[in-house]
Amino acid sequence: MQEKLIEGLAFALPALITGGVAFFMFSSFLQRDENEKKMEALINKKRESLPTKLQAYERLLLFCERINPAKLLLRVHPIGEDTDSYVHLLIANIEQEYEHNLVQQIYVHDNAWKAVVGSKLAIINKIRSSAEASDNAKTLRENLLIEYAKVESPTETAIAIIKQEVKRLI
Repeated sequence: MQEKLIEGLAFALPALITGGVAFFMFSSFLQRDENEKKMEALINKKRESLPTKLQAYERLLLFCERINPAKLLLRVHPIGEDTDSYVHLLIANIEQEYEHNLVQQIYVHDNAWKAVVGSKLAIINKIRSSAEASDNAKTLRENLLIEYAKVESPTETAIAIIKQEVKRLI
């Protein structure tokens, strides 16, 4: 009886060891296959989302160009001589552009979005502060053009950050 038990173990033990090795190899193979599929899915996702992200950066770059004070002032002329009306017109134009591009923040890096919002706010603040020192809309326009001819526009900083983020993406 003991001999049959030992003989049964002699046949079962190698089968158990072979089964255990096969199980570990098969599970390792499945794990590797799963990891490869995840990596492939991630690569496809990035490949498909890259054009959308690049388009969002393009839109923000265009937004920065459109709110650049030198270009904004040349595009938006004062309707009358009232400084406050011109300030409201300029700010409304900036806000309209901003609202048109608001959704782009989903696709861009936080640093780029913060730079764009910061440049927008800086330009609006500069317009308001220059309006206090201006007698009429024409003077305000001249003062702003002279000021931004001397110093770099906040939009230039935002554009540099956007370009840096795009280079990182590509």
